[in-house]
Amino acid sequence: MTGRITYEDVVLATVNIIREAETCLSYDVIAAIENAYQVEGSETAKAQLAAILKNIELARKQAVPMCQDTGIMVFFVEIGRSLTLDFDLEGAIIEGVRHATLQVPLRPNAVSPLTRKNSGDNTGIGLPDINYSFAEGDRLSITVAPKGAGSENMSALRMFNPTEISKIREFVLETVLKAGGMPCPPIVVGIGIGGSFDKAARLAKQALLMDMDNMDPFELELLKDINGLGIGTMGMGGSTTALAVHVKQAYCHTASLPVAVNIQCWANRHAKVVLEGKHEHL
Repeated sequence: MTGRITYEDVVLATVNIIREAETCLSYDVIAAIENAYQVEGSETAKAQLAAILKNIELARKQAVPMCQDTGIMVFFVEIGRSLTLDFDLEGAIIEGVRHATLQVPLRPNAVSPLTRKNSGDNTGIGLPDINYSFAEGDRLSITVAPKGAGSENMSALRMFNPTEISKIREFVLETVLKAGGMPCPPIVVGIGIGGSFDKAARLAKQALLMDMDNMDPFELELLKDINGLGIGTMGMGGSTTALAVHVKQAYCHTASLPVAVNIQCWANRHAKVVLEGKHEHL
């Protein structure tokens, strides 16, 4: 069987999902912000939420980024095991990022970590951050999750002793409290528990992609505790510090308990495209 997805298909799809992620929030995120506006008792916080909703509306209508920090590009790519690609997939995604930087447009955010020299096109060694996985079928799924620095800088990871499970809640609350208004709340909190040092952080970032309106009892309890901190919208007080909390877990070593907290601002941006692998039977 021969795959029919082309290099050009992936470049165009990458540009399109970056544009979508930067200019249009998904329904569940908007619904969570609208609900926060309805229940918020603080007039100051309510005014901030109203401004956020207006910002979202204008970005969508004018097809412009909803935030000046358009982030670095993080991708989650799922490849069907029956799919055959005869081109450089990673190269196509990177080229798509370069095109999107000019066309959307995006702020050039990719710099060398030590020299701080800017590449000018949001690419460089290790960027965009592309994560691969495999699934059944012949589809190619590409999800982009632009990540701004204001929220990323407030994230944290701790290697707990396996006997310290009861301290996870305290660590999450401590991380959010330390962040305060810096990550532009109301935030979304992604938590990774288990795996290894780096796996926990990846789980936490993936947790931000989960449906905002679908939380289990543990996540809802954490959300309640976080909102009880009183940080509120944009750090100005009120009842909504976080919109959602999501947890992803992985088995870990018997002697370790990694826990990562990845904070996202109210603009929980992500978009996905699925390219169908059309086949010929030879």
